[in-house]
Amino acid sequence: MSQKVRLVTSIFLIVFTAACNDSANKSNTGNVLSAFSADSLGRHIAVLSGDDYMGRKPFSEGESKTISYLQEQFRVAGLEPGNGTSYLQEVPMVNITTTAAPTMHVHSAIVDFNLQGRDDYVIWTDKTDSVVSFNNDEMVFAGYGVVAPEYNWNDYAGLDVKGKIVLILVNDPGFNAGDSSLFKGKTMTYYGRWTYKFEEAARQGAKGCLIVHNTIAAAYPFKVVQNNWNTSKLHLDERGKNKKYSDIIGWISSEAAHKLLAAAGMDSSLFVKADKLGFKGSLLNIKLSTSMQVKATYDKSQNVIGKITGSKYPDETIIYTAHWDHLGIGAPDENGDSIYNGALDNASATAGLLELARGFKKSGRIPERTIIFLSVTAEEQGLWGSAFYAQNPLYPINRTVANINMDGLNWFGKTKDVIVIGEGQSDLEDYLKEEAAKVNRYISFDTHPEAGSYYRSDHFNFAKVGVPALYIKVGTEAIGKEKGFGQKMIDDYVKNNYHRPSDEYNAATWNLDGAIEDLQLLFNIGHRLAFNHQWPEWKTGSEFKAIREAKK
Repeated sequence: MSQKVRLVTSIFLIVFTAACNDSANKSNTGNVLSAFSADSLGRHIAVLSGDDYMGRKPFSEGESKTISYLQEQFRVAGLEPGNGTSYLQEVPMVNITTTAAPTMHVHSAIVDFNLQGRDDYVIWTDKTDSVVSFNNDEMVFAGYGVVAPEYNWNDYAGLDVKGKIVLILVNDPGFNAGDSSLFKGKTMTYYGRWTYKFEEAARQGAKGCLIVHNTIAAAYPFKVVQNNWNTSKLHLDERGKNKKYSDIIGWISSEAAHKLLAAAGMDSSLFVKADKLGFKGSLLNIKLSTSMQVKATYDKSQNVIGKITGSKYPDETIIYTAHWDHLGIGAPDENGDSIYNGALDNASATAGLLELARGFKKSGRIPERTIIFLSVTAEEQGLWGSAFYAQNPLYPINRTVANINMDGLNWFGKTKDVIVIGEGQSDLEDYLKEEAAKVNRYISFDTHPEAGSYYRSDHFNFAKVGVPALYIKVGTEAIGKEKGFGQKMIDDYVKNNYHRPSDEYNAATWNLDGAIEDLQLLFNIGHRLAFNHQWPEWKTGSEFKAIREAKK
């Protein structure tokens, strides 16, 4: 055989073998996808959201049952322990339980009156002192409570708020003003999130911070806020870290806020002025008094973590996340139900994590990169489980390829689309678009970017340390249903069930076929990343791009 013939034969064999392997891989992947089961998914949701799991609140018997169940299911799926020989990562936390006085006294030169706790305002604290209080303390209006040099915006400029209570508007100036030139216009930035506003108020030395609630700007009604009245809240244990906190923080209803303005001899035009560049905050000439008893209990919650070790690049990781926790037992609803089961939020995605793990193991092929399945704690309390992991990673952040996060799966049937939260952030968006097109689906984008959803789930903590993060939500173009059906279902859930005891699983009414199709898309993205050496990147314009590049 001539050298030329041998060369041609070798090339043919290489191409033929590669084609066969690719064909076999696609065939095997197809077999795995067909094995994804709505029945299996539903069984996990039913268990995790059952009344005997008591709403899965950290530090409760519900947590013990939840993490035991997840560990057992990880073992059944064939996952290796993700933390040495353990499936658990301890998350040191403090449980802060408050008992607030029933009223808040308002004093001004014009009037004296009381606001009613829970009805007019909801307060809590991140401090662990036995008592915190307002004692005839002055109130200052500080606009949106934002210090953003990149937008040439500083609501605290020239304003002394040390020892005072700041009144702040929710969301961003661009949203309320309807001005696309301010911040990101309709799309909320992190400056619009209540978590940022409380943090900035503390940095400025404010004794208290009350955010004026607005259903559209906050993206949820005041009754969701009311669920926090005199309940316990969790925080990372940050003793010894010299963190600054205001004494009392919380929300005030729009109606109550206007009562405060009237007491100060002002009206709502003051809020409108805060939308303008160069706005200056001012004293309101009113004083507030109230108090809270505080009990702090230190303990450890748990992240649950399993893995499939990569065969070729074991030090490179792809992390799937879903939070296992919910709100526990709280104030009863109108039907007397006090168990916040959290079936959709987030037993559904936790069950999805188990289904994805089963899928990867069922493929019969060891991924080239390590796949991590991370179910985090205390998302509902402030994304604390994922924050702790990002600050104390079990696998190096600079070798973490991507994060794929789930928070609430589809419960009403198949959709043509799947929604990306955080349009234009990373290459993972393009991967999803390509995988969706292969099955005659398409991606759409968040229709309510003013809600700031990109800053409201666990992927955000990975993004903050530079890891490209994909977060999807339920599509709205429901197949076989009238136009608008999908959005109607979502709107009804937010209005009537979100963070309420009525978020319960019903096997007779839930249709999980759409959830399975979304999980299959996420499986395909992880599979694609696991069997190549690509590194998805942040797109130009993303606020996280520079963080990633600095870690290379």
